[in-house]
Amino acid sequence: MSTSKEYPGNLFVVAAPSGAGKSSLVKALLELDSHVHPSISHTTRAPRGQEKHGREYFFASESEFDAMVASDAFVEWALVHGNRYGTSKKSIEERIAQGNDVILEIDFQGALQIKAAFANAVLVFVLPPSWDELRSRLERRGEDSSEVIQMRLRNAKAEMAQVHKFDFVIINELFERALFDLKAIAHAQRLKYAAQRRARSETFELLNIP
Repeated sequence: MSTSKEYPGNLFVVAAPSGAGKSSLVKALLELDSHVHPSISHTTRAPRGQEKHGREYFFASESEFDAMVASDAFVEWALVHGNRYGTSKKSIEERIAQGNDVILEIDFQGALQIKAAFANAVLVFVLPPSWDELRSRLERRGEDSSEVIQMRLRNAKAEMAQVHKFDFVIINELFERALFDLKAIAHAQRLKYAAQRRARSETFELLNIP
């Protein structure tokens, strides 16, 4: 399923253990950078808080998700904390082929699968500053039982062991600094030779640069 096909848009993939703050960082980046667009995943979990179908996620039943898996509609899907999450390959391809930058927030398994499918994907891992802070953030959310929090902390250990496979690492100790780092990654990626060559091919042609 891997491809080295080049698209004019960039694909950013952000992963982190639960509680590290990736959702808040991605949301803030989307508000600040109009060139970045969200990729909306499918999930079998129930909506939380004010989440709406088609905005944060496409909420699917187990049978609906099974059908999409069977039709090979996902570029990746994974079981995370007892629920399944999947990313539609078609929706990503359509956006980056039009020159849009797309950002996904996803678990580390999905991030590595995305990289295998889209060679130019930029992988970003968000770390908490400490175990104590991670536990505190999970508790402050007030969404999970103590048993679920313990499960998330156990999973975090395995997830953070994969950080060396990512292109960039952000330590979310101070939110404003972490957001600055994420913005810097997005901007720097657009200035790389390969990205500029894809996005501004007409300029390179006008300058007779092969």
